[in-house]
Amino acid sequence: MSLEGETAPSFTLQSTAGGEVSLDDHLGDGPTVVVVNRGHWCSFCAEQLQTFSEVSYDLWFNDDVDVVPVVTDPLPKVTEMRDRYDLDFQLLADPDGEVAERYSGTEETSHGVTGIAAVYVLDSDGTVRYEQVADHPADRTYGNWVRYFVRNGFEDPFGN
Repeated sequence: MSLEGETAPSFTLQSTAGGEVSLDDHLGDGPTVVVVNRGHWCSFCAEQLQTFSEVSYDLWFNDDVDVVPVVTDPLPKVTEMRDRYDLDFQLLADPDGEVAERYSGTEETSHGVTGIAAVYVLDSDGTVRYEQVADHPADRTYGNWVRYFVRNGFEDPFGN
């Protein structure tokens, strides 16, 4: 099921900064990027998050874009991931995969229930303007591409 063109499902999750964070807290001022990750153990997820970490301040400062990474692990593992990869933003813990299930779906792996990796770009009203769900663990949209997508008025910056 594709969410593109639909209103993104709302959620509230525990943050590595402490407390709860709601998707609704990020909407209204500008676009929001929801990144669904498989788990703290996934090297492809770490690489992808690092690309978003590198552009997150620029996106926030220049385009009012918030990056909201959702990781299907308990908060201690998600905090460990943030610290291990020196990420410049907070991660949200989705230990039961409930949010991932409502976005890209989940699957049972040797690590338990994991989210299927995906990226969603939402406009300020919460409408999904871009969706990429990974067909393979290495199939990812990276932060710099999203930056160009937002700055190009939600159009593919490379005309694909």
